[in-house]
Amino acid sequence: MALACVIVHTTDRAVSSTFYVSPQGNDAWSGKLAAPNAKKTDGPYATVTRAQQAVRELKREEDRDPQPICVYLRGGTYYLPEPLVFTPEDAGTAAAPILYAAYAGEHPVLNGGTPITGWRVVDKRWETTLPEVAQGKWNFIQLFVNGERRYRPRLPKQGYFTIAGQVPPPPDALKASDSFIFHAGEIRPDWANLRDVEVLAFQVWTMARMRIADVDDAQLRVRFTGTSCPGNWWGFEKGKRFLVENVREALSAPGEWYLDRPTGVLTYLPRPGERPDTAAVIAPRLDRLLELRGDVEAHRWVEYLTFRGLDFQYVNWVTPPRGENSPQAETTIPAAITAMGARNCALERCTVAHTGTYGIDWQSACRDNRVEECDLYDLGAGGMKIGNASSRGVTEELAVERISVRQCRLVGGGRLHPAGVGIWLGCASNCTLARNQVVDFYYSGISVGWVWGYDEPSRAHDNLIASNYIARIGQGVMSDMGGIYTLGVSPGTVIQGNVVDDVEGLEYGGWGIYFDEGSSGIIATDNVTSRTSSAGFFQHYGKDNVVTNNVFSFAKNGQIQRSRMEPHRSFTFERNIIYWDIGPAATGNWTDKQYVIDHNLYWRTDDDLPVCAGKTWEEWQQQGNDTHSIVADPGFVNPAKGDYRLLPESPAAGLGIHPLRSQADTSPAPFAAPRAYPSPGGA
Repeated sequence: MALACVIVHTTDRAVSSTFYVSPQGNDAWSGKLAAPNAKKTDGPYATVTRAQQAVRELKREEDRDPQPICVYLRGGTYYLPEPLVFTPEDAGTAAAPILYAAYAGEHPVLNGGTPITGWRVVDKRWETTLPEVAQGKWNFIQLFVNGERRYRPRLPKQGYFTIAGQVPPPPDALKASDSFIFHAGEIRPDWANLRDVEVLAFQVWTMARMRIADVDDAQLRVRFTGTSCPGNWWGFEKGKRFLVENVREALSAPGEWYLDRPTGVLTYLPRPGERPDTAAVIAPRLDRLLELRGDVEAHRWVEYLTFRGLDFQYVNWVTPPRGENSPQAETTIPAAITAMGARNCALERCTVAHTGTYGIDWQSACRDNRVEECDLYDLGAGGMKIGNASSRGVTEELAVERISVRQCRLVGGGRLHPAGVGIWLGCASNCTLARNQVVDFYYSGISVGWVWGYDEPSRAHDNLIASNYIARIGQGVMSDMGGIYTLGVSPGTVIQGNVVDDVEGLEYGGWGIYFDEGSSGIIATDNVTSRTSSAGFFQHYGKDNVVTNNVFSFAKNGQIQRSRMEPHRSFTFERNIIYWDIGPAATGNWTDKQYVIDHNLYWRTDDDLPVCAGKTWEEWQQQGNDTHSIVADPGFVNPAKGDYRLLPESPAAGLGIHPLRSQADTSPAPFAAPRAYPSPGGA
């Protein structure tokens, strides 16, 4: 969608199709000049909203020949008083698209936060009073200093607490509980602002962020304002981990902060070298920054809008009164940029950072949209959501289709909601996720599908997941995850040329490629998985999947795994290289023969023969498995360094295994942030 902005000449006048916005601008000016004139009587607008109004006015001119319109934002920070909302009134057309872009060589920042100033130093602590907080008009649970996230005080200071006892759910809550038993001293009823204290209760593949209703110190029981999970997966189970956050009495370490809501006093403990007169302290205010809001009922869409080179920063999210507990993947958490009924729109070379939410969300009736070369980092939840969470009731017009995400870098997610996914592709079809980096998340890297089992019709089909680099996933915080995770019937979906490295589940389930409940009709080819805490490939249950020409390497607990017998062919596993150093080659349930496994190359680096599902290699082959497979060194260039190219003398070619064709960018992630949650070792 290349855009060119021109001057349209008519017989009566010349009409400019280019507008400018600048922090030094004035909304009373024409917006036709890139900088103020010498007399300061004309120049750029001061706000994007005024430019948006000007674009609407220009479009309404009856004698205007439709032409592309460009709005250029000069460098600097624009503190948004409210989210930018684009409706069908702002739409372009194929012949006359509309562009909102950074001025050449400059860096405009659309900021949803508020600078915090007026600090006074009290006993080496910084303090300031925020009247809007005391008046109940503003609240925040995130704070950023010099562009870095700071955390509220937590207990314990290292590691986790564990639940001492489970409490039966209330009669009206089915499986969901509103209480648990803690060990003495871990939660106290006399803490300041007790209802602002939050308990972060880790389950298996999700975490509940709960508000305290009351504490019974005699029974060592904490009760919450909500219940453990609206999806009724489980209650708060004995032995599960939890943290306690926002405890004023625990404020002690440099970098911690506490907001006393009744008084509006914000306290910050500075890190070495930070000064109150020079530190840039930002608290988020807006819960989203950009919204594309089509009128779905009227069949009117937001179309042909492109946003290029814009930096969206600081997005608020506050724990709701009844707490927050999504059944999976934090799909209930909103996003900094949301779109519904958007078509032929694009985000190019934009940044989304410092959020309490997801970064971008393509919702119902979105299609033919692009996200290209964008950076999403320091995210409260996941990076991007695409599609509906269910196929039920989704008409053709509401379906999400043909969303393309290419060459984006998504780094450092789950900072408030650890079950957020790097890219969550739900019930959407014909989408492409290609050549992206997904690094440093606590749950799955890319998630595809989202229909459980075989019975429900699925709109998740014909999706391409290609040449993505997915690394540092799980990190021992959550369980039951995959570098690439699929769920449900997904005919025509192809997972090709991806590199998955370093996936670590806590209790179980840090898989490389994970076909979960009902995953069907999927092809996985030319992928590399390495250093996973569970198998490189795992299928829970599914139908007619094809896994071919992949490398599965250095998993810690079996290299390939299958868990369920089924009355149909679950998958075909052929012409793969399995390369490892410890443990068995195959684990799980392989007794029903409803699968094909053959023409593979196995090599354990200590020269031991493979052990497969408790069978010796000879016994495994006698059962009809891997009858044409071989045990031999595949001849990788440098597997210790992740170089899985094949040397010319490799025996792989004799099995029909061709060299991998991945174009994944495995260069180091461009952003880095400290861990948000303790490691398995407690640090």
